[in-house]
Amino acid sequence: MGIADDAVEIRAQGWRTLAALHGHIEGALERELTSGHGLSVVEFTVLDALSRQDGWHMRMSQLARAAALSSSATTRLVNRLEDRGLITRILCADDRRGIYTELTPSGSALLDEARPTHHRVLEEALQSAADVPELAPLVDALHRLPSPAAV
Repeated sequence: MGIADDAVEIRAQGWRTLAALHGHIEGALERELTSGHGLSVVEFTVLDALSRQDGWHMRMSQLARAAALSSSATTRLVNRLEDRGLITRILCADDRRGIYTELTPSGSALLDEARPTHHRVLEEALQSAADVPELAPLVDALHRLPSPAAV
């Protein structure tokens, strides 16, 4: 195997490790958020993204990027969350074709209820992943990331 082949394999192994850590964390979050709050991980992600916006609204395209979803998957997700009364859609005053999504008071309340579960499960999942030799270096790297205030 040449140097170029080694580099390809190193990147591929890194990607597999990242995917394994992601699956480990997402599985734990999915179980706890669904059973405790009736939210999937992606639904939590959308509510959380909306809560962090100035004015608490986002365009559908921004929401799709924040949730790492296609536009059609985002539309289906928004429909479900809107049917549950957790978010609402608002027509953009400047561009009648633009649609914003906004967190409702019910959505905000559910998010506030679910956040401690999310934080707890994330910490527990990272702690358990740190005990897996293949995942431990990546967990360590995550803990060394600068805090958002420092960036």
